[in-house]
Amino acid sequence: MRRAVNRANNVEDLRRIARRRLPKAVFDVIDGGSGDDVTLRGNRAAFETLWLRPRPLEDVSRVDLRTTVLGEDVSMPLLLDPCSFARMCHPQAELAVARAAGRAGTIYTIAGGASEKPEDIAKVAIGSLWYQLYMMPDQGMNEALLDRVEAAGYRTLVVTVDTPIKPYRELDLRNRIELPLQITPRLIAAGVSRPLWARDFLMGNSGSSNFSLTQAKKAYDNFADAIMHMKSVTRTDVAWLRERWKGPLVIKGVLRGEEVPELLALGVDGIVVSNHGGRNLDGVPPTLQVLPEIVEAADGRAEVLLDGGVRRGTDVVKALALGARAVLTGRPYMFALAAGGEPGVDRALELLRNEIHRAMAFCGVTSIAQIDASLVHRPEPALTPLAV
Repeated sequence: MRRAVNRANNVEDLRRIARRRLPKAVFDVIDGGSGDDVTLRGNRAAFETLWLRPRPLEDVSRVDLRTTVLGEDVSMPLLLDPCSFARMCHPQAELAVARAAGRAGTIYTIAGGASEKPEDIAKVAIGSLWYQLYMMPDQGMNEALLDRVEAAGYRTLVVTVDTPIKPYRELDLRNRIELPLQITPRLIAAGVSRPLWARDFLMGNSGSSNFSLTQAKKAYDNFADAIMHMKSVTRTDVAWLRERWKGPLVIKGVLRGEEVPELLALGVDGIVVSNHGGRNLDGVPPTLQVLPEIVEAADGRAEVLLDGGVRRGTDVVKALALGARAVLTGRPYMFALAAGGEPGVDRALELLRNEIHRAMAFCGVTSIAQIDASLVHRPEPALTPLAV
């Protein structure tokens, strides 16, 4: 497995390995979107139709990828998105991702629907962790969770606001997969064609971990508890969280510039331009397309981040050129985790770091601060001649 991921040359290579290793239904949970996948495809198309403008005649013998995000030093402007129930990819789940992110010198946002408790992930992490909150109807449960997250040392809270109800994902329905992903005879049957995955998912890799079937069920329960008790996040909730949470507060799931002034007035420190990777409402605009609108509305009063469709280091440079402070990515490290466990995540982050470095060098910039709108060009759509 390690040999295969070491031969991977990009995220798509890791995706292909993950596709071979995972049962189709499980792979589709990670890879798929909602509806007709219009937004899922649009996220990628937005990057593919924005061109970089190389700038020669510059000394790029030294290129520095380091920057800061909400006051924290990171080795590159690429952070890891919250992705629920990573155990479907590998028994080490979020523990493996946290260690790999720490080695890479970047930030990992732990999903509210993680398969591990936030305290357990914090114990093994060697870098900075943020926590993604799905608010619950019971305010006492929210209070208790925030107390736990604070005690575990999480500094930044990321509140997802774009998932007021459970998404309707037709691909999962066709595969007869229920979300939250349940350990059912049907799922076990789906793993028959992937016996190594089934062994790891049910019992853990006995050669390198202590997982058992009981712990697999416990991991699922942690995930289901968060996913099944979500509520709509209101302005009142954001105001309460701002008063309750003393560290940086980030709102994830913003696509409209007119919402930004109100969020700023509520004391938000960061905004993630996100459409949930095309996994919620299909037909919403690509995040890269609306990024400039959000950046303009924030006007430097909050840091703006972006996720959705990021697969290459060139994508990171394009997003920064349009004003993002940094980007987050989720599916690439989930593919990598499925492809090769912790070494797979190491490989994905190494590949993306190298791509960011090369993109910056070819564009003639040697620091993140030098990346600006002059590095990108969006061509005007070609005009079709009128028939006469």
